[in-house]
Amino acid sequence: MFYGVDVKLDRVLVYGLGRSGRGAARFLARAGVRGEWLDARPAPEDEALMAELGWARGDAGGAYDVVVAAPGVPIDHPDLLALQARGAEVIGEVALAARLRPQLPMVGVTGTAGKGSTTVLVAQLLRAAGLNAREGGNIDPPLLDVVDAAEVAVVELSSFQLERVPGLRLPVAVITNLGVDHLDRHGTVEAYHAAKRNITAGQETGDVLVAPEGLSVPTRAQVRAFTPGRIALADGTPVLDAPDLPEGVHPANAAAAVLAAEALLRHLGRPVDAGVLAGALRAAQPVSGRFETVARLGNVRFVEDSIATRTIAVQAALERAAPPIAWLVGGRDKGADLAPLRAAAAGRVAQVIAFGEDGAALARGLGLPYRVVSGADGEATLRAAAQAGLDALGGAAGGGTVLLAPIGTSFDQFRDYKARGEAFRRAAQALTGGEVRA
Repeated sequence: MFYGVDVKLDRVLVYGLGRSGRGAARFLARAGVRGEWLDARPAPEDEALMAELGWARGDAGGAYDVVVAAPGVPIDHPDLLALQARGAEVIGEVALAARLRPQLPMVGVTGTAGKGSTTVLVAQLLRAAGLNAREGGNIDPPLLDVVDAAEVAVVELSSFQLERVPGLRLPVAVITNLGVDHLDRHGTVEAYHAAKRNITAGQETGDVLVAPEGLSVPTRAQVRAFTPGRIALADGTPVLDAPDLPEGVHPANAAAAVLAAEALLRHLGRPVDAGVLAGALRAAQPVSGRFETVARLGNVRFVEDSIATRTIAVQAALERAAPPIAWLVGGRDKGADLAPLRAAAAGRVAQVIAFGEDGAALARGLGLPYRVVSGADGEATLRAAAQAGLDALGGAAGGGTVLLAPIGTSFDQFRDYKARGEAFRRAAQALTGGEVRA
């Protein structure tokens, strides 16, 4: 018995540390569970945390009741299959939270693009409505770091996480859009979309799936087809007509967030105050690094969208940026579909600035005028790219947008997309004399 819930945790293994695994271990340790851990390449700080918690290194050949696997570990990993064969149940951090905190209402948000921004917006709206709402999951912090402090949890859910959510019931679920991504993990678009659709698997009569206007792929008719008849599909106009939104808040994300907040408030029997929600939207803080203006010089804006590596996200950035655009493209190509990007760039992009491992190849594939830049390291490369972007727009006397929406992943020169975005921010600040905000 665990917190009044019949869950057997005599032997538990956290498989894969990192952000999610650390959150799971901390959560279980706070409850007095002394488990074991396993990671093929543990970071020194992870090993130090496990020692502090008193957890021993586990064994893939051991017997466990529950294995909490990190999202990055493939569902068919040989170790996990072997552990399952010996009787272990393999779940993720979200299923663990749902199972051990069943009284906690959760709003789940997924999609190929926009899920992080929408998650943060939903939480901000619910806080404005008087609820202690905390965001977590695929977005920082891990869900298990916030469940004990939250009145409501708003959870960003990746397709990896949605492979391991047995028993997850979401009174409100959101799908922002569905495109193409993670085929190296899922194998096919169909399998990727099937993982995303797991967000509705545990929903019951009266629960809501938010699929706002503008949902792209699959079509809204397809959404209806995979939505069980007992689930309401929130697809109309929100009670609130969206006010002028702060820069960095996408209208589609705002619409989804309002619909989700309204649905959760009704689920809890709370009033829906359109004025409160409108005020919260006007004051909304966009997620750092998601189509964020980080500097301005004259009429030239420097916009950082380092996370834009999916076709659907890059396309949205190109459509939102003020032309003419100097488009910074590069990093490591993960097989993006360039055709929609060529169409979105037509008449808007003045020049592509190609950088990193596959920048030149991506630029050639786009068929747009381009210039290749390089540097001794990632930091120097982004300084050169920002300068080349400014030059392409005619310098401070020109106008338009220097846009980092790179298509490629960051792993050629940076530890992650955040580090790449921070390097671009520093480069833009250096060019603009420290003017960070537009």
